[in-house]
Parts: sequence; structure tokens; C-alpha cells
Amino acid sequence: MWWKKVDDLLLSYLEEDVGWGDVTTQSIFGGEKVRAVMLAKEGGVVAGIPFAIRVFQLLGEVRVLRKMEEGTEIKKGDVLLEIEGEADTILTGERVALNILQRLSGVATLTREMAKRLEKKGIRLLDTRKTTPGMRYLEKYAVRVGGGVNHRMDLQHMVLIKDNHKLLAGGVKEAVRRVREKIGPTYVVEVEVENLEELREVLECDGVNMVLLDNFSPEDVKEAVKILKGRLTVEVSGNITPQNIDLYAIEGIHYISSGYITHSARWLDISMRVLEVVR
Repeated sequence: MWWKKVDDLLLSYLEEDVGWGDVTTQSIFGGEKVRAVMLAKEGGVVAGIPFAIRVFQLLGEVRVLRKMEEGTEIKKGDVLLEIEGEADTILTGERVALNILQRLSGVATLTREMAKRLEKKGIRLLDTRKTTPGMRYLEKYAVRVGGGVNHRMDLQHMVLIKDNHKLLAGGVKEAVRRVREKIGPTYVVEVEVENLEELREVLECDGVNMVLLDNFSPEDVKEAVKILKGRLTVEVSGNITPQNIDLYAIEGIHYISSGYITHSARWLDISMRVLEVVR
């Protein structure tokens, strides 16, 4: 984990929420120590505990009394985190810590549900770049906690030739040629195809490592697998949801990618409760 990056993100979230200070909490409290817990109000998969703790640590001194392990399947009423510290530290950080914990646990829960349905076929679930602005690093972490695999973190990590690249370059072959001419063999090159004719073109190109079957029907995916004969790593994508993922769990493909696990994940219901003032 790159904690410098995490701290920068968390500080930006605190700046957004706290401003120059929590006027309510600072007006009422003056150094009292309290003990508080974060409670699950429904079942799911927990993710984000280290970040929730770090939010409080950036505001003041806290002591962690107990915490749930990342990726644990939780039920209603479970204590996810118990901490002790000054009231102003805990109450000021409450909303940011909960937002992160609820959001990431929601992503991990949905990812776990979808990834589990692919396990028996040996297919891995990939995320996409369809993430919340400012939260990609954390949301992709939650995908890993849920059992998914990260696709590229950003545009610098691999080559993915998509429809507009092909259009402006004059076709699949020319786009691949230009890429390999500029960057050589050091990067993985994936090409998105929209039909079986484009897939055949890709097979005529040198230097392609992966192919992305975009918005194919399950029947066309099966036909694509026959055409490929194991020559390339295969990713299937395009409006994959919990409702249709089983239809795409087809022998011969390696990955299914879904933006749904980040852009449509529901926040898990989690709350914080102050238990007592510590004397």
C-alpha cells in the first residue's frame, strides 16, 4: 500500500468535510476521551478498515482496541472496529471514516458476489476505470479485497486500443503497428473488438497480447473462442451485471470485466456508536 498517496487522499476528504474546523464538536468537548465502535447494520464483506483508522490518526491520537480483518464476511450487529481517543478526534472523523468504510465494503461485497460465480470456470473478474473521481485507488483496493483483479489503474499502465483509436488510426492493423513502433515489446497490448471480423483482423497483427470482446452476445463469445484457439488472452466486457454474468462464464475465456462492481455498488449500511466516556 502506498501510504503517502493514501494520506493525501484522506486529507483531501477531511478538508472537504471539516473545512477549518468542526465548530459543533469543538464547542461542546474539551479533551474528553471516549470509546466508540463501528457496527454493521447488514451483512456483506468488510473493506476499508485501515483507511478508517488512518482518518482518525490524521486528526489525533487514537487507540485501536479491536478490528475486523479485511475481506471478512460480516453479519448485522458485528463490531467492525473499536477505538478509543478524544471525543473531538472521533466525532470529527466519523463521517469521512464511515463514508470510506461503507463505500469500499459495498464494492467488496458486490465484487465477492460476482467473482464467486466465476471461480469454478477458472475465470477472473476484472474492474474498469469507471470509478468515482478521487476514489479510484481505494475502490480498486476494495475490488481486490472482494476477490476481483485490477485492470489498468490508469492510462499509463498498459495499451488498450479501443474503437476511437481504431477509427482515427484507420483500422486495427494500423493502430497496432503505430503502438508497437512507438513503445516496442515492453507493454502489454490489448485490442477491443466489436465483431468477429475485427477479431480475425487482430489475429493477423503482430504484437497483440490480449483481445477484449466488447458487447458480444454469449453465442458470439463461444464462436470467438473457437476462432482464437487459445492464441490470445481473452477478456469479455460490456454491460456485465449480476443478472447476466453466468451467461458469459464460457470455457476458453480468461477474464470478465465489469464497471458495474464500482459504478453501481450500493454502500453497505454501517454506523458508529459512542459507548462511553473513558475516565
